[in-house]
Amino acid sequence: MSKKEERLKEMNQALKALIEPEGDWLANLANSSALLFDLMDDLNWAGFYIWKNDQLVLGPFQGKTACVRIDEDKGVCGTAYSQRKIMLVEDVTEFPGHIACDPDSRSEIVLPVIVGGEVIAVLDIDSPQKARFDELDRKYLKEFVDILVDETNFLPLMEKF
Repeated sequence: MSKKEERLKEMNQALKALIEPEGDWLANLANSSALLFDLMDDLNWAGFYIWKNDQLVLGPFQGKTACVRIDEDKGVCGTAYSQRKIMLVEDVTEFPGHIACDPDSRSEIVLPVIVGGEVIAVLDIDSPQKARFDELDRKYLKEFVDILVDETNFLPLMEKF
């Protein structure tokens, strides 16, 4: 197992220990974005956009100020939401319709947060480094989101839309 894989595995174990006793969706999204930002190298943004009133709306995050609303099918986040799949973009300048909230971002990975068959949010992680994210990141960040979904009560959030 590579050093990177060990760190990602440890990050997921830390997430479970951090959020398992809590359950509150807002607290868990806030702490999980902080955990990502602290434990992953070369990031300039890590956080969530929550599906609300037919748009992705800025949720808990770490990093510079961000775009507040993103339409379905717009940019990497909107595409991940509408296609219900992980988007791993090595060079955001080559992604059609990329939304440049931070002009320093060069690569991005976005994961849909699916609860009860519905995409309720996306996890968005940006880096100033091209090709920062790879298949190991995809694998362990998918596991990260799965842990978050399993250990969090999203019902109060889902009742609002």
